[in-house]
Amino acid sequence: MLVPPEMLAAQSKLVYQMNKYYGERVASRKAQIAKTIHEVCRIVQDVLKEVELQEPRFISSLTDYNGRFDGLEVVSPHEFEIIIYLNQMGVLNFVDDGSLPGCAVLKLSDGRKRSMSLWVEFITASGYLSARKIRSRFQTLVAQACDKCSYRDCVKMIAETTEVKLRIRERYVVQITPAFKCAGLWPRSAAHWPLPTIPWPHPNIVAEVKTEGFDLLSKECLTLQGKNSAMEGDAWVLSFFEAENRLLQGGCRRKCLSILKTIRDRHLELPGNPVTCYHMKTLLLYECEKHPREPEWDEAALGDRINGIFLQLISSLQCRRCPHYFLPHVDLFKGKSPTAMENAAKQVWRLTREMLTNSRAFEKL
Repeated sequence: MLVPPEMLAAQSKLVYQMNKYYGERVASRKAQIAKTIHEVCRIVQDVLKEVELQEPRFISSLTDYNGRFDGLEVVSPHEFEIIIYLNQMGVLNFVDDGSLPGCAVLKLSDGRKRSMSLWVEFITASGYLSARKIRSRFQTLVAQACDKCSYRDCVKMIAETTEVKLRIRERYVVQITPAFKCAGLWPRSAAHWPLPTIPWPHPNIVAEVKTEGFDLLSKECLTLQGKNSAMEGDAWVLSFFEAENRLLQGGCRRKCLSILKTIRDRHLELPGNPVTCYHMKTLLLYECEKHPREPEWDEAALGDRINGIFLQLISSLQCRRCPHYFLPHVDLFKGKSPTAMENAAKQVWRLTREMLTNSRAFEKL
């Protein structure tokens, strides 16, 4: 197919603009975050070392691999989540019957005695390992550790929450979440994935993702609040962090995500936090399904993919619904205020219109 020269010129101009944006704005964001991570993790490691001395079952899994930390997620440039992987899930069964959207429970296997579990005192009378009880114990230990550790002058526990959250140097917030890794398992609530009608991802990658499994996190679950208070405290939140990252390898997908996060931090940090980096990541995964062929993820197509994701974002904000990629019955906008979403939709539309109509838009973004 012959493409008019002016279209080719406009496309190469856009590619140049985006590469410049990536080399300047995105690189600057990444460098700043890398510096922050280094500082924050040094302090958290010190706190966790203190926790481990008091309670050896909470062993810190926060390890530095040349500046990359396993289990660390950047929520925003000032907010981070660190996953601490707990040991010995062995005598517990993973139960995912669909009654707890976005969550599952861990139940003592039939015939197993409570005393066989490493976490004996956190198992309820009905035989469930309570996520909230474990978190409550961990919270107490972290609070004590903050008072004892060598960084006690610059780290404080955030009160009025059941989550384990630290404020560091009055600038950063770090949530530390106890979790179990579920390798070789795949939850029933995500059994529909991948959709048989869509040729992405490749079957080999699907097999890899399902073997890698998912995580169960001990944190507040928005989808359960007010639904089933009896089970709410025992439930563990399903997380597919590693699976999502694996799917975004190849082509310019990671680059696309970095650009989306940078635009979000610079222009969509709005009251009520209606648009998060996780919403961007989720919509990018849906865009991968809409464009399953690898050539559609070449550098030359990056502008089209970003515009496509922004149009999806406008539609999601207007419909007030953003389904989780693996668990579509879970709405990632739950708990967000309608006004905040409406304001965000207007702002996203302004940005999208600028990107669609102005070939030099990225100079201003």
